[in-house]
Amino acid sequence: MNFDFQGLMLLLLVVSGVIWALDHWKWAPRRRATERRVKASMKQSLDKKDLVGEKKKLAEDENKEKLAEILREPTYVEYAKSFFPIILIVFVMRSFLVEPFRIPSGSMMPTLLVGDFILVNKFTYGVRLPVAGAKILDVGDPERGDVVVFRYPKDPSLDYIKRVVGLPGDRVGYFNKTIYINGKPVAQEEKGTYIGIGGGLSSDGDSQLIERLGEVEHDILINPAQRAREGEVVVPEGEYFVMGDNRDNSNDSRFWGTVPEDHLVGKAFMIWMNWDSSAGGVTWGRIGSSIN
Repeated sequence: MNFDFQGLMLLLLVVSGVIWALDHWKWAPRRRATERRVKASMKQSLDKKDLVGEKKKLAEDENKEKLAEILREPTYVEYAKSFFPIILIVFVMRSFLVEPFRIPSGSMMPTLLVGDFILVNKFTYGVRLPVAGAKILDVGDPERGDVVVFRYPKDPSLDYIKRVVGLPGDRVGYFNKTIYINGKPVAQEEKGTYIGIGGGLSSDGDSQLIERLGEVEHDILINPAQRAREGEVVVPEGEYFVMGDNRDNSNDSRFWGTVPEDHLVGKAFMIWMNWDSSAGGVTWGRIGSSIN
């Protein structure tokens, strides 16, 4: 995704904050000073006219309306004061705690489907500065089997989601549709034939297997008739080897290499919504599902 939402939020936060500060320290005092001058002038004018009764009350009401107009905040100041707290809360949450993403492709099927809306924990792998991305607090490292969102190394403006297969220093191989970690095959178990719906129809009929990566057990898809990209690499220090669960329909580390640690965005942990128009709209059973 090329649209930099976080950068836009930061810009809006700065602009609304500056407007609020300018109004508090400069523009509001000017309005109050003008109010005092106009109020004194109006009082002198009323005293000279020597009005009484109903005429005096009407004149006083008219003066109050004029004073209220003088004190009224400009529309842009009202908007800045209203939106600044909201933008601040959203910016802090998205920058340091949780960020939503939408799954646009089937590369992580059957774990994640086209149209899934997911939440990503941005605190799991450390606290980073918004926009700049520099880590300021080290909390933890990715573990084998984690589903992670990261900035695509070939184009950091794009966000990708894959599963961590290889950790720094691992020797990762992929042969005969099987992952090998440091020479040992990752356990797999046949589950049956996958039935695809909606955006996942392209994988209908693929073989569905259960795979065990470390402590994580998850499903994968294999197309026996499709030739796989095979090979073996040693994962550099500070980098991670990632793959999609839809093994024969995923653009991952087999094709473009490993993911540097500073490209990590966070760990995907929950599906909060699914919308796939080709499957009839909302898939209610996926809402609130955890991601393994």
